[in-house]
Amino acid sequence: MPGSHGGGVRSRPETERKRTEILKAAIETFGAKGSTNGTLADIAEQVGMTHAGVLHHFGSKQNLLLEVLSYRDASDVEDLDEKHIPDGPALFLHLVRTAFANAHRPGIVQVYTVLSAESVTDDHPAREFFEKRYATLRREVADAFRVLCARAGVKEPATVAAASASILAVMDGIQLQWLLDQSAVELGEASEFAIRAIVNGVLHPGPELGSYAD
Repeated sequence: MPGSHGGGVRSRPETERKRTEILKAAIETFGAKGSTNGTLADIAEQVGMTHAGVLHHFGSKQNLLLEVLSYRDASDVEDLDEKHIPDGPALFLHLVRTAFANAHRPGIVQVYTVLSAESVTDDHPAREFFEKRYATLRREVADAFRVLCARAGVKEPATVAAASASILAVMDGIQLQWLLDQSAVELGEASEFAIRAIVNGVLHPGPELGSYAD
């Protein structure tokens, strides 16, 4: 593979090292400036490359943003068994820990929030990424509910699918509110409250909402 500055051939390890260096610089840049104000030129300067050199590795800023999200996901689980989010009920605690960790990286949360919203538009390059991400997470959260219900001796309720989607939706929604006003929303605490409420609602469903209006 040609080097970003021409001449010679880069080995695969060298290419991967440079890509990782760019990703780390991108996380720092987008974390400090956000996805709009952070530029490829900022990132290139940090890693001693040209703007064209960064494009050589990632093709576009949009692709780099997506790679940042994938790299963040991989970094979040690099210390976990099998480099994967936990199975079973431990997954709920992992989601809570992730929310608390995200409170310290607003720029990356902003990248995620903006791209996920934009991905619903036609032919958006991030659409496939988020479709697969949500499908995978819904399945894994649903599996965690099934294990939890089995351990509790509770027949799996019909609400598992809705609860799985709701956990992901409420986490993303709280992130949006937090980005708009961090003084009004505690990201970790609010996420933990919502996840706990949904999990308890599956295991111990309360009265119908209509009963409160009587």
